[in-house]
Amino acid sequence: MTGRKVEDHALDWAIRAADPDFDDWDGLTAWLEADPLNPDRYDDATVAIAEARDRVAALPVQTATAQAAPVQAVPVAANDAGAARRGYWRWGGGAVAAMLAVVVGTSVWNGRSQPYAVETRPGEQRAIALADGSQIIMAGGSRVTLDRANARVAVADRGEMLFRVRHDAAHPFRVTAGETTMVDLGTVFDVKRDPQRTRVAVAEGAVMIDPKGAGLRLDPGQAVVVTGGRSFRRERAEDVGGWREGRVTFDGASLSDVARDLSRQMGHAVRADASVADRLFSGTVDLRSLNDDPALLGRLLAVNVRTDGQTWVLGGDR
Repeated sequence: MTGRKVEDHALDWAIRAADPDFDDWDGLTAWLEADPLNPDRYDDATVAIAEARDRVAALPVQTATAQAAPVQAVPVAANDAGAARRGYWRWGGGAVAAMLAVVVGTSVWNGRSQPYAVETRPGEQRAIALADGSQIIMAGGSRVTLDRANARVAVADRGEMLFRVRHDAAHPFRVTAGETTMVDLGTVFDVKRDPQRTRVAVAEGAVMIDPKGAGLRLDPGQAVVVTGGRSFRRERAEDVGGWREGRVTFDGASLSDVARDLSRQMGHAVRADASVADRLFSGTVDLRSLNDDPALLGRLLAVNVRTDGQTWVLGGDR
């Protein structure tokens, strides 16, 4: 490997290690130990990044489209070996700063992410294409927070969404829902975030739940319900993402949870009276067959359904 390529490799490791989500410490350690000079190269790269960060912070916003100044050589005393090493990194004209701004975005080096939220109304579905080639399909009444500075992270704030992740082992896709973190292993998976719990169901590939704690792996057809970020209950995952075609499947869900999910998916308010709120239901509701008829829902759930204004109210036994 030529000297320039080696230095570029050092800078690449330093840039990656500066990312808060970096977790390839074994790889970095192996690279550092591969050559006695690599630790010094890495140190020089981190110094260059610190200097570049300061330069980027001072750049006006318009510089995102400005032309970078040409690289200029830095004179180095012939007897100063350390200065010779450092000279490579201290390029003139702000070239390092410009390069870092292009690679990782100015906000990253200012220590700031660029979060933005996407929401859907009850009854609405929306597909989001991410910069890394992944896709998120959102169910009604849902909200996800994304980051313009890092397309490989997402926060499931509420509701339900299906992730189709482009796998990248070097930069795993991370989803946070409440206190629960999940990492994709080449995956299509569904995340449902309710006020008290999070449910993750896998259709393809695998997902690692709580990688720094429980380290629970989910394969296709498997699901887990996480309560309080610490209680894990495994379930079967059937018809993952079926809500996209109007099928909502429940496995031992309380009628209060059923009512909440139907409200999100249908765009029609549904609630359960206290007398039946804790009753459990397992089965699939085909929303398209309801045809705005609450009586059909009542027969399926084995309860009476009355209307209160625009709200369907699940009541006592039929």
